[in-house]
Amino acid sequence: MARNLVCDVVIIGAGMVGAACAYYAARAGLDVIVVDRASVAGGTTGAGEGNLLVSDKPPGPELGLALLSERLWRELAAEQFGAAIEYEPKGGLVVAQDEKSLDALNAFADGQSRYGVHATTVAADSLSDLEPHLASGLAGGVFYPQDAQVQPALAAAHLIRAAAGSGAKLRSAETVTQLLRTPSGAMRGVRTSRGEIHAPAVVNAAGVWGGEVAALAAVALPVLPRRGFILVTEPLPRLVRHKVYAADYVADVASDSAALQTSPVVEGTASGPVLIGASRERVGFDRAVSLPVLRRLAAQAIDLFPVLATVNAMRAYVGFRPYLPDHLPAIGPDPRVPGLVHACGHEGAGIGLAPATGRLVAQLLAGAVPEFDLTPLRPDRFTAASMRAEAEAC
Repeated sequence: MARNLVCDVVIIGAGMVGAACAYYAARAGLDVIVVDRASVAGGTTGAGEGNLLVSDKPPGPELGLALLSERLWRELAAEQFGAAIEYEPKGGLVVAQDEKSLDALNAFADGQSRYGVHATTVAADSLSDLEPHLASGLAGGVFYPQDAQVQPALAAAHLIRAAAGSGAKLRSAETVTQLLRTPSGAMRGVRTSRGEIHAPAVVNAAGVWGGEVAALAAVALPVLPRRGFILVTEPLPRLVRHKVYAADYVADVASDSAALQTSPVVEGTASGPVLIGASRERVGFDRAVSLPVLRRLAAQAIDLFPVLATVNAMRAYVGFRPYLPDHLPAIGPDPRVPGLVHACGHEGAGIGLAPATGRLVAQLLAGAVPEFDLTPLRPDRFTAASMRAEAEAC
């Protein structure tokens, strides 16, 4: 019989958030084992655009996390990774179709600025200075210099590799089948398809499967998949300089609707292709390709950048954002199960918020007081009534 492994913390999930938790926990001196039923970045992370955004976050806890992560991403890029993860601090441009949308966009930016967000209003006749190929007739926009981008699969892989350099171990293609408990109910590790790993702390960084992992501990966490498609063009010269999206994208992100929503999001990449999104719908784990959705994304992108009308789409891919009903992640200890820490439910912001999440989780695991108030992100904040209402809406 194989001998059971022993460590300080088991992290379930090797996506971007799990990789960041492993990186910061290992650097804090903890003995870490990361377990994933597939591979590094094999889930939502591998189907992401790599957005590191403050521009779409309203004042509140998520914006605070985004600003902390923005600083940490800059530090990671400067200290270790940089070009290896295609980190680009290129800024984001949010554009408005009409004066009413522009007024709302400026009011949104004013509210963010009180919390440390840098935002500059861009007049209609100055938009072409930032994006020469942008459509004419727009009312104006707001430029966010703190927005950035990484290649998410590369970023997760490099964080895992750096964590391994500090002693962390990765066990891929290994499914967690049970969360082990002490007689008092506290965590004592996990049982997997390959044996047991004993640890006093377990981190649920399982993304869209975070609810399933929580259920293994007999606690409820209402994580649901929210499907999205991305179109990828052929490699191009840098036609799109920044992340560019329409102002109604922010409303789509915050929407509770399960129905299909699309809004134009267009950005170039360091390797050449242009990424085109964004769609959102709650259809379970249905991976079927929807040609009508792809056509709508293409049409909206062309409306924003007419030059794309003659560009070939090279491929499309689908991913599932880990959605929670209040659009905030679950980060922190679960008071219902001592030793269980959640780090999931980031929806479409997991890449951007991963460093802050990982750092805060590592601080908790090391017995320190987190530098950020995690109270609004408590994993047990959802009531039975709210979860029933959410299930009925699906």
